[in-house]
Amino acid sequence: MKETAEFSSSASGLAKVYIGMDLPIVSAIKERYELLPQQMQVAARWLLDHPTEVALLSMREQARRARVPPATLTRLAKRLGFDGFDRLKEIFADSIRDRPVSFAGHAKKTPPPLGLGRDGVLIGDTIKALHGHLSEFANPAMIGALAAAADFMVKSRCIFCIGVRSSFPVAHLMHSVGSLLGSPTMLINGIGGTANDALRSIGSRDVLLAVSVSPYSRYTMQVAEFAVSRGAKLVALTDSELSPIAKLSEIVIRVRTEMPSVFHTMTPALAAVECLVELIAAKRGSRALEALAANEAHLAAFDTYFLKRPRMR
Repeated sequence: MKETAEFSSSASGLAKVYIGMDLPIVSAIKERYELLPQQMQVAARWLLDHPTEVALLSMREQARRARVPPATLTRLAKRLGFDGFDRLKEIFADSIRDRPVSFAGHAKKTPPPLGLGRDGVLIGDTIKALHGHLSEFANPAMIGALAAAADFMVKSRCIFCIGVRSSFPVAHLMHSVGSLLGSPTMLINGIGGTANDALRSIGSRDVLLAVSVSPYSRYTMQVAEFAVSRGAKLVALTDSELSPIAKLSEIVIRVRTEMPSVFHTMTPALAAVECLVELIAAKRGSRALEALAANEAHLAAFDTYFLKRPRMR
């Protein structure tokens, strides 16, 4: 009973945590988002998901990247009470002036080195995009959200993990490494049509880590809604503060997914989970070390891994 009380007290004292800027304009966009026309919703999502680019890029370039007409950005700014987009852009610019240079660096285009060829340019653009996405993990808001999520997980009875399609490896990593650290985990994977069976026991002492990026899975959303209805704490690992699952969550860890190519990346989401398990290990201390030692002994008993043997002389 004591563990339940401590977990509930911690959760009730923690406001919903988002990765993003703490600005009145951000709250205004979230509050009005559902009432906006569809193209304005696309533009609004661009503003919240790319605050550094909003501050640095021209309106025309932002419209191109958001895939909306430039006039849509102007109309959105006026809908939010500004004379035009330039004034809205100034709000975002003011908010990032005190940030470390690395947060803005990934938005500036640099020419590729000479002589790389097409393949080298593609690889270089990919690595540059990943570097920009991963650099955001040094953002104090990201650090705070990860630390808060780890606190929830350390105090929980069980960490349930859900992610489908490209999000599945991220959920599996949390389940796999979390269990090595001695944290009870449950992977909702649906083998044999039994996915929902794992949710029988979920309750107020548990945490659900839900990984969901665009295009968003209906099933992940259904699981999240059920978990919240049972009192579980929901941690969303997602690509937007305006994603469907973000609205249900106690903690939102936002990761970037866009890439120069036609597909999205899950590397930042995997990195977020790696940060989470590092924090969990640190918070569990000696208990984590004991759990790791027990797991290694178990694997050794089954001769699980091929290990180098000393050469016979």
